[in-house]
Amino acid sequence: MYESIFSNEDMIKLQNILKKQNKTITCAESCTGGLVSYLITQVSGSSEIFNGSIVSYSNEVKNNELNVEKLILKNHGAVSFEVVKQMLSGVREKFAANYAIAISGIAGPNGGSKEKPVGTVIIGIHVDADQYLIEEYHFKGTRNEVQIQAAKSSLKKLLNFLTKSIDK
Repeated sequence: MYESIFSNEDMIKLQNILKKQNKTITCAESCTGGLVSYLITQVSGSSEIFNGSIVSYSNEVKNNELNVEKLILKNHGAVSFEVVKQMLSGVREKFAANYAIAISGIAGPNGGSKEKPVGTVIIGIHVDADQYLIEEYHFKGTRNEVQIQAAKSSLKKLLNFLTKSIDK
């Protein structure tokens, strides 16, 4: 499903790039519930580039495991650029990874608001000490479809960054 966003061949390409660079990836997932990690580990040999991840579904886990500040959560909400940036820093440090993906959003069907409707997802990648690429997406579909689109879009975002870096 959603192979046009990110396919198994794309995953193999992503992992081969990371292996050639001797780099690792980690994830902090909220609304995707571990789906990014699942997609990564579907490829044999993924242990060379992936040590683990955190499913930080609750704000308590975001704070305790990823060092997301309570005040940031209170002032901006879990689905925000500020929270995703702190999730990225926290998970990258926890797993000593070169790259990190973080996702927080509203998969639905409940939980949306006028400001943040169902399908709103913030996806970020942390690509070096000072570089964060964070974007807001608006996906359509069922809860499962929103989760799949978010997971695959995050991996595509990282693959696109790495491919552009190689092409320079």
